[in-house]
Amino acid sequence: MKTVVLVVSFLAFALLCAGPAAAAKESIDQEVKASLEALYAKEAGAKALGDKAVGILVFPNVRKAGFVVSGQHGDGAMLKKGKISDYYSSSAVGVGLEAGAQSYAFALFFMTDQALKDFENRDEFELGAGANVVFVDSGAAAGAGSAVSPAGIYGFVFGQKGLMAGVSLQGTKITKTGSAAK
Repeated sequence: MKTVVLVVSFLAFALLCAGPAAAAKESIDQEVKASLEALYAKEAGAKALGDKAVGILVFPNVRKAGFVVSGQHGDGAMLKKGKISDYYSSSAVGVGLEAGAQSYAFALFFMTDQALKDFENRDEFELGAGANVVFVDSGAAAGAGSAVSPAGIYGFVFGQKGLMAGVSLQGTKITKTGSAAK
């Protein structure tokens, strides 16, 4: 049992250490745009939000693995006016009753200039720790395009694949890793 926990812990740590150097910016750019288009095709409300958003942060491939101890990591990019402006990393470590591996995507829609400014002025942004993000359930997104959350940020989790029950973004830390060439 100790060996299994150590092996899974090592795998979770390896996921967290994979940074933007592991994927070329061009590849991230393509994955971000393709993931956003896939979300828009599935959720009309996401498209409505995207049309009004001042910024959209997309993580096209977050990988999570664990057995008691879990780790997750993904690279993404911020879109402003349809163009990539900055690159970000998303990671989390957890301990609990979970086992398996999965991948998923998530997107954060910044609906106000103030919400985007507050996000960009932080060295690290942690979901669920004072960061008021309204996550929209699949199917409920249709009405989301007409309202703005108190914090001005909406989130979607989509494209789940794998053998781990549910997706929790609680405690996920988002850090800036670079800027797009101007």
